[in-house]
Parts: sequence; C-alpha cells; structure tokens
Amino acid sequence: MNEELDRLAIHTVRGLSMDAVQAANSGHPGTPMALAPLGWAIFTKLRRHDPQQPNWIDRDRFVLSCGHASMLQYSLLHLTGYDVTLDDIKAFRQWGSKTPGHPEVFHTPGVEITTGPLGQGFATAVGMAMAERHLAARFNRPGFTLFDHHVFVIASDGDVMEGVSAEAASMAGHMQLGKLVVFWDDNEITIDGRTDLTFTEDTMKRFESYGWHVESVDDGEDVDALVAAAARAKADPRPSFIRVKTIIGFPAPNKRDKSAAHGSPLGAEEIAGTKEIMGWPSEPFHVPELVAAAKTQFVEHGAALYREWSGRLAGYREAHPKLAGELDQALAGEFPDVGDSLPQFTAGERLATRAASGKVLTAITKEVRSIVGGSADLEGSNKTRMHDYADFRPGQEGIPQNVYYGIREHAMAAAVNGMALHGGVVPFGATFLVFSDYMRPALRLGSLMGLKTRYVFTHDSIGLGEDGPTHQPVEHLAALRAIPNFTVLRPSDANETRVCWEAMLACDGPAAIVLTRQKVLTHGHDVNGARHGGYVLREPKGVPDVILIGTGSEVELALRAADALMDEGVRARVVSMPSVDLFEQQASVYQDSVLPPAIAARVVVEAGISMGWHKYVGRDGGFVTLDRFGASAPYEVLYEQFGITAEAVVAEAKRTIARLK
Repeated sequence: MNEELDRLAIHTVRGLSMDAVQAANSGHPGTPMALAPLGWAIFTKLRRHDPQQPNWIDRDRFVLSCGHASMLQYSLLHLTGYDVTLDDIKAFRQWGSKTPGHPEVFHTPGVEITTGPLGQGFATAVGMAMAERHLAARFNRPGFTLFDHHVFVIASDGDVMEGVSAEAASMAGHMQLGKLVVFWDDNEITIDGRTDLTFTEDTMKRFESYGWHVESVDDGEDVDALVAAAARAKADPRPSFIRVKTIIGFPAPNKRDKSAAHGSPLGAEEIAGTKEIMGWPSEPFHVPELVAAAKTQFVEHGAALYREWSGRLAGYREAHPKLAGELDQALAGEFPDVGDSLPQFTAGERLATRAASGKVLTAITKEVRSIVGGSADLEGSNKTRMHDYADFRPGQEGIPQNVYYGIREHAMAAAVNGMALHGGVVPFGATFLVFSDYMRPALRLGSLMGLKTRYVFTHDSIGLGEDGPTHQPVEHLAALRAIPNFTVLRPSDANETRVCWEAMLACDGPAAIVLTRQKVLTHGHDVNGARHGGYVLREPKGVPDVILIGTGSEVELALRAADALMDEGVRARVVSMPSVDLFEQQASVYQDSVLPPAIAARVVVEAGISMGWHKYVGRDGGFVTLDRFGASAPYEVLYEQFGITAEAVVAEAKRTIARLK
C-alpha cells in the first residue's frame, strides 16, 4: 500500500461518515472522523481477515466498543470488500438497511458484535480472547497451528469509564490474555463536555496495575506509529492497552475538539468547510477511483490468507482425523446426545437442585469437551467445578475449561457472550440468582444477539434462609423472564433438573437454570414433560376443580396441597412449570391440554413476585407468591411466616373456586 492511498482512504472514511450522518439527520460523525486513520490501519495493515469469508474462525476479530462510531466500521467494511455497498451506507439508520445506528452482529457482514452500551464491547472482547486460548490449547498441534489470532478493540473514554471494563481488564490482566489489543481513543470529549468534568484518573497507570502492556501514540493521525505500537503489543505476552490521542471531529473547522461533534450531524456548512480543508469534492458519498480499486487488493489478500489456512486444515484432517472430527463438532456448535449418560435420582431422596445440577454437569462435561465456564467466586455454592480439567490461569498447562471469574459478575456475563460470539465453545457462568442484577446489561445484549450462552443461578429464593433479604431474590425470576429470547428454567426436583439441563443445552438463545440452596423432595413422577416448559405432573380422577401451577421448590407444596384437597373432595391438577419461556413456544393445542380454558380456577405458587403470572391464572386466579422483600431466618420459618405453605395453597384454591362459582 502507498501513502497516497492511505491519505485518500482516510479522507474517504471521514467523508462517508459526515455524509451518512447528515443524510440520516442523526448519528455520531465526530468519532469516526477522528478514528479514520486507526480504523484504516487495523483493517488494512494489522488484521488477518478475509472479506469474502467473514466467519473464518481464525480471523483477527475487530470490536468497535464505542458502537456509536458505527459509520467508521461501515465505511471500512465497504472499502475493504465486505458485502456493504455504497447504497447501504446511503441508507444509514433507515428501516431495513444493513447499516443500523449501532453495529449489529448477524445483520451486517463483517460486524463481529452488537455494541452501543459502553464497556460491553471491551468486556466481551475478553471472552473472545479466552475462546481463542481454549481452542489453541485443545486443537493446535506441531506443524498445524489452526488458532493464532488477535482481538483488536477500539474503546472510547466512555468505555474505560464504565465499571464493566474495569472488571474485565482486571480479569484479562490476571489471565495474561496476550491476544487482546485495546486501542483507547483518548479524545477527552463526552456528551456533556470535556472529560475532566468527571474523569481525571491516570488511566495508563490503572492498566499497568492490571498487568497490561501499556503505551501511547500521541498523534492519532500517524498511521506508521499506530502500526508500530500494535506490532510491539502483539509481541508482548500480556494484554495490551494503547492510548491513541485523537481530536474528535477532525478536521472540521468549527466543531473539531468539541462535544458538538459527538452526537449530531455537523450541518451542511460545516461539512462544506471540512471538505474544503481536506481538498475533497463537495458531492456527498465520494469514493476516489484509487480507493475503490484497492478493494480488489484487500479481497485478494484476504482470500490468500484463507486459502493458506484451509490448506493447513486439510493437512490437519489427514494427520489428526479424530481431532478434526471434534473440531468440526465444536465449530458447528454440536455435541452428542447426553441424555443416556446423565444421572437418575431416587424418589423420596431430598436433594438441593443445585447439588443435582452439579452431578448432572459433571456427567455432561465427560461428553461435551467444548464446555468452558465457571463461577463468580461461588464455585462451592454453585456446584459448577468441572473436575479433572485445567483452569484459565497465567501460564496454565493443559486445555483451559474452568474459569475462576472472581467477584466480577458483569464481566463474567460479557465474557460468556464473547466466547459464544467467537465460536467453538459452549460457555457458561454461575452465581447466586440475586446477583443476576449485576449482569443484566450483558444478559440483555446476549439475548439481543441470540447467543447460545448458559447460566447457573443458585440460591433462588427465600429458601436460602439466614443471609436475609439482600441475598434473597424475589423479583429476579420475573425480571429475567421479561428479557426477550432469554429462557429461564426452574426445576422442581433432582430429576427435573436433569431434564432442564438437557433442555437448556438445546436452546437456540441464552438460557439459565435456577436452583435451590435448600433440599427438596425428589417426587418420583415422570418429569420428561419438563422439556416442554410446563406439563401435568399429577392428575386427579375426574375433571379437575382447580389447577395448581408451581415452579421449583414450590411444586412440592402444590403436591402436598393437592393431597389435602383430595381429602376434602376437591380435585386438583398439579402443573409443574419450570419454564414459562419454553411453554410459550409450544403449540396452543398443547398449552390448552395442560391449562384447559374451561378450568378457570387456578392458583400459582412461587416464592417470588406475582408479576407475569396473571396471564395463566387470570384476574380471578389465586396467588401464593411473595410481593415483598424477604427476611433473615431459617428458611422453614420464612416460608411459614410469609404464608408460602401447602396450607396456604389449599386455602387459596378454595377461595378461587368459590369466587368463580
């Protein structure tokens, strides 16, 4: 490449960014303009990627953590040969276009991750680097290096302010994830003004303290300096943090270095003045012939890289056929049917569902070697330790699968997203259900992206007892169920836990299994219906007078209540509803067979808030729920004091029947 091409391409990125935002009458022009040299350097001088094979597993990843600068990414994708046309750029932020306001993975070819909420891209990139390390350790062999790629991140001032990036940076530094290179766009501007309104720390020293390689490029226009800094970063075994000093909106004559360049169009007059400074034609969306023609070179170079790697893979298949088969399965997200290998639990046994889950997970990991995950400093409580497998640690030996995330719930969820985005692994994270609050932005983003992420949430209710209301989740089941595409499973006993694990692994999007601390009865009924989300667990003789709907540990109360009602001549059907989300996916014929419309008398029993259950029990239905915070006491006392008992279910069933007569 030559300096003239670099100069013209950088101006092209700036011109396209200004023009697209102006045409849409919304967007963020200033950051793409400032970052044009860095973006061009990453896409054409640093990354190993093939525009015609955007999902190539050994490509260098690119994460635009400051997703508001999306026009930077769209311009670079267009100029380097991805399937993003000039018409797509002209349709920026319009209905149905490939160029939405913030980058969206699986929507725009070449976009690796959905970003916009600041800090998420940074933290998710850590998971991508973790997945690369796992796959390299598992599959690389002498003479056949199939995994050796980097994750390049552009992060803004806002990204490094957000707390999740601090959690993730600490974790990455500890693990020594040397394939992670973060460029910090230090433009000293936020929406409210200059960053010194709120941000006066020594960020470089902070990252040094995390154990990162740290250096600075004082002129963000100097492409050679950016490339040299990246080369030093790639040679360092530590993750790297490169400060890049830029001027937002450069080279706009009046709005550069001002917050006015951040989040609104520059305006026709300012764009005209900027193009005059650049020596650029006034017509919008101009791409010089030299820049347009260079696209072919980038496509050919990427294709050569991919061919070389594909040849290596072909040799690997001959030399290591068994491993190659495992690799194909891992990359396809496939794994063997684990059902026959999972434990069966004895009726009448009392076992916490978290303990049953631990036994099930142990059996699964023997069959599914792609599982990577761990707990946020609660491994002993969550029962998620994968025994006999190596840990993610600095200088670890073996294939890392266990992750000690530390007390970093938010970064854990973002890293799980990153591993799922990378591919080749089945990632999970674990903590107490109440701490899912700390994770919610990453859980939501994983759902938006439709990622196959998995979570183990234990200590699911007031049943955890003496730790009290700070640790007792009451609104969290409803809150998680409210996230679109997120599947929540709360099994009622040990055997239902087994079935729910199978169902969770089969989910197309994010899913969480929610488990008890306290022991619950293994009730001995056929629980295979749990895979449908809701099913008839016990049926009375004759037409039911009332339907009792329970989840988790409260199903035992519903079963006891049904016995008591039977003694009084009241026929009660017991429905176990471990997953409202899965139940909603069933055909209406099936749903009506479980909850017949003709049977209006219904009672729900769950040790959480009633929100969401009205759909199933109606306005006149009964509730044995907990619409308040918990308290500190032994769990048996709490259930009694809060009226979540079999006796309360009986009484509510009678009241409901009476109301509907």
